[in-house]
Amino acid sequence: MKHGKKYVEAAKNIDRTKLYEPEEAMELVKKAATAKFDETVEVHIRTGCDGRHAEQQIRGAVVLPNGTGRTVRVLVFAKGDKLSEAEAAGADHVGGEELIPKIQNEGWLDFDVVVATPDMMGVVGRLGKVLGPKGLMPNPKAGTVTMDVTKAIQDIKAGKVEYRLDKANIIHVPVGKASFSTEKLVENYNALMGAIQKAKPAALKGQYLKSISVAPTMGPGVKINNVKY
Repeated sequence: MKHGKKYVEAAKNIDRTKLYEPEEAMELVKKAATAKFDETVEVHIRTGCDGRHAEQQIRGAVVLPNGTGRTVRVLVFAKGDKLSEAEAAGADHVGGEELIPKIQNEGWLDFDVVVATPDMMGVVGRLGKVLGPKGLMPNPKAGTVTMDVTKAIQDIKAGKVEYRLDKANIIHVPVGKASFSTEKLVENYNALMGAIQKAKPAALKGQYLKSISVAPTMGPGVKINNVKY
């Protein structure tokens, strides 16, 4: 894969053989983010889990203390009093069964997170083929299937991020923007890693976290020392 001049220049400051402490890693990532937009800083965690086994699956969510730096649009599926509760809590879109054809047939996807009350999951389940591949399906482990829609919306708006294994058993999670201070990025990183550590599957016998790296959207990755985890 060919990289541009800025990427190559940024990569010169990073020792590929070294494992950096989180603070130093975040400082390098900030310097490596040279795009014209405010790049997202993403952590990539390679695990020793085998996601094909249900007991080794990892999925959950954590509220980052300093948020993600992006505005998140929330869609809530609910009925009755929960509709007005969701609106009052700041949901961007609220509705029920009438939204199904809009999403299925019209391709409407102007939202980043979907929250549903348990009694609406039968309806939302019909959108599995659309929402599933995009990672938008509500899930109790991520706190997006709940009767407490107010808390769910407030947490998401405050900077809640979901983590889960991909097909290669790697976890990818944004921890802020390149414009964040190093301190804020490290605080968010520590909050994420604390949650990942707690999510370690009891069935896992070998090494849990094989490697951790952090990278800006358009820049090179920096390896982080994972001895603490």
